[in-house]
Amino acid sequence: MVRRVLHVDYSLCIGCETCEAVCDFIHDGKPNIKIYYTVTGLPIPINCRHCERAPCMDVCPAGAIYRDEDGAIIINPGRCIGCYMCLAVCPFGVPSFDVKSKVMTKCDMCADRRRLAMEPACVEMCPAEAIFFGKPEAVEDRIRRRTAEKIARERISSVSMEGVGRIL
Repeated sequence: MVRRVLHVDYSLCIGCETCEAVCDFIHDGKPNIKIYYTVTGLPIPINCRHCERAPCMDVCPAGAIYRDEDGAIIINPGRCIGCYMCLAVCPFGVPSFDVKSKVMTKCDMCADRRRLAMEPACVEMCPAEAIFFGKPEAVEDRIRRRTAEKIARERISSVSMEGVGRIL
């Protein structure tokens, strides 16, 4: 299994809702990533983190939740009994109940697209490049680089430029 992770960099998110719209389109009107706004108006995309130690998988009494070959946590609708236990233990409150099929649903990291060697749609469509997908090491490296850039920008902006370039 070659594990992949999906990460949202909240400092880059512009709240355009493109990820939600494309997910809604691909999943027939049921987006698995949703933008919520804090009381200050800050956009926060909430999606499944496909946890390494997924509590939803551990608690499912029907054994309907499993990890696929890329590391995505998947709900098998044929086995799901719609008991809401996965939602109760999810630290992000991600799974939702599909009224039509009477089962729980959640992000599958665009399993159909991944089978075609494509990235999840939210990753491809994000205009701010706030969502990225890849091997954990690559994602961790990108997060560290972004953090280093942010620290460098803060240091540079705090340096006094008084007297620089002035002729005595």
